[in-house]
Amino acid sequence: MCLAIPGEIVSINGNDPFLRTARVRFGDVIKEVSLAMTPEAEVGQFALIHAGLAINIVDEDEAAETLMYLQHIGEASPEPTREQGTEYATEPATEQETEPPQ
Repeated sequence: MCLAIPGEIVSINGNDPFLRTARVRFGDVIKEVSLAMTPEAEVGQFALIHAGLAINIVDEDEAAETLMYLQHIGEASPEPTREQGTEYATEPATEQETEPPQ
């Protein structure tokens, strides 16, 4: 599954539709992204960004709603626990775990 995060376009660089880039604000963070898929993008608009690429222009209300859902998902996701099978990620393997099957 892919995840696109909305951000506000604060500046645009270049004129070629396939080479244009934008500086996009995600809260306190600003990242450079490609506008190759969104040639209609303008400063002040919100775009959905996936893997450094603006894939769609959205209005401010949709951007706010998406951010609210993402925040809710983050708050609802518990931290992994040993009961969820993460014990091998933090502890060294034992001899029994490293021996090849007979």
